[in-house]
Amino acid sequence: MISVSLNPSEIDIVNQMSSIKGFIPTTISIENFKDVFDRMPFQRFLFNSVLIVGTTIVAGLIVNSMMAYGLARFSFKGRKMLVSIIVALIIIPFEAIAIPLLLITNKMGWLDSYQVQIIPFIANPLYIFLLYQFFINFPKDLEEAALIDGAGWFKIYWKIVLPLSRPVLASVAILHFLMQWGSFLWPLMVTRGYTYRPLTVAMQTFFGQAPIYWGDIMAFATMMTIPVIILFIFLQNQFVKSVATTGIK
Repeated sequence: MISVSLNPSEIDIVNQMSSIKGFIPTTISIENFKDVFDRMPFQRFLFNSVLIVGTTIVAGLIVNSMMAYGLARFSFKGRKMLVSIIVALIIIPFEAIAIPLLLITNKMGWLDSYQVQIIPFIANPLYIFLLYQFFINFPKDLEEAALIDGAGWFKIYWKIVLPLSRPVLASVAILHFLMQWGSFLWPLMVTRGYTYRPLTVAMQTFFGQAPIYWGDIMAFATMMTIPVIILFIFLQNQFVKSVATTGIK
């Protein structure tokens, strides 16, 4: 993908596509990347994706972690049933609820907007369960000491629990980012123009535009992939820690 994106010659790309030479560009140029910006408002789609994904992740970490911490620490009637329902919701595919969700958001007047791509995906049963599994094994001594010092439960959650939960929060952030960054079906259903569309739908539109140049298409795909790589590079240590400590009591 990167090799083709740096090759300005469409003839060379087509001729070398079936051989190992396709991995090594004969010439290196950013012409294909310039073509992407000339043919489509790429910066607008990038802004939409970053705004939608960033807002969803930040709000999701807060909402899902609060829900998970409440389930892990407080005993109340129906708690086990609620946890079971959350686990059951994990297996329901999004395609099963896409049409009802579309009808609801349409009645609310949310179509072709940012909120229709953010609010329905803030809370997620998978991430609630992952955080719940982490919080259920979180040392209670720290919380008891904070309670003795007069701290409330929200202060304990915000000042003690969250800072010590960075590995699992990083894992949830990466998983949430990958799901939202690559989301295609829902944005395609709820957006109508360039104003609110993310990169995934824009790439499908770009692929269908004539003339079709593989160098331009791969340049678009490369620029869409770079944020995923950057995020993982910055969070890989926390992600590895989370995986390494999974199951340790």
